Amino acid sequence: MSQTASDDAIRTETQEDVSASTVKSGSKAAASSFFGNLFPFLVLALAWEAVVQLDVFPPVLMPSLADVFATFWTMLLNGTLFFHLGASVARLLVGFTIGATIGIAIGLVMGQFRPAERFFLPLLSALMPVPALAWIPLFVLWFGLGNTATLAVIIFAASLPTAFNTWTGVKTANPVWIRAAQSMGCRGARMFLKVILPGSLAMIFTGLRIGLSQSWRALVAGEMLAATAWGMGFAIFDAREFLATDVMLVMVLMIGFTGFLIVTVLFGLVEKHTVVKWGMLQEVGA
Repeated sequence: MSQTASDDAIRTETQEDVSASTVKSGSKAAASSFFGNLFPFLVLALAWEAVVQLDVFPPVLMPSLADVFATFWTMLLNGTLFFHLGASVARLLVGFTIGATIGIAIGLVMGQFRPAERFFLPLLSALMPVPALAWIPLFVLWFGLGNTATLAVIIFAASLPTAFNTWTGVKTANPVWIRAAQSMGCRGARMFLKVILPGSLAMIFTGLRIGLSQSWRALVAGEMLAATAWGMGFAIFDAREFLATDVMLVMVLMIGFTGFLIVTVLFGLVEKHTVVKWGMLQEVGA
């Protein structure tokens, strides 16, 4: 009896040691990954400061990182940074929601009905290579300066990859699932809702991620050319008139950081708790 208790105690201690070592190795790996990702940015910052110190460009054209941070802090305190950021994110949410809805609807119809596929597929094939930025001058002529032209660019950028990936997901739904459902008498709308739509979610989410990334880039360009007030793209274009390169760099850094948070972090969390959790998509970096 005492021997059994002793063995149990040894096994418990061993399990605890293994768990502790796993946690430590996981922490070390996370720290190593963080510093590994941070290293290129540190090198870039040092290179930037070296060019500044060598006076390759006048300070008004290439400010030091200290000046850029001082401008960032000033814009943060007076609230202008939040106004520009909020305007851009609001436009993105509205435009992307409309564009993604249109794209998913078109993709689902294409996947289910052959006449719709024959009609829309040539259009998608012709329009997808055209950058959304190329439509901005035309949208400005049609809708004038302001939010409407910018939203039109975002909708265009979001809808095409979403539609194409949704159509691909519907057409490539697992045939084993479809045959199994058919053998159990599943047909029509029930087949679509219970088998085809869930089976295409991984491709739909891939299209949404691509559409979101393209929408963010289209938003910035649209704000530069069409926005009349507020927005990070508008702030860059407006600062150009006054040679305020520090403001331009603050906005560029905020565009990159905000885009990373929206596309990679937030959308990654949505994927993790949906298609990754359901086993339909492998988590990035897993």
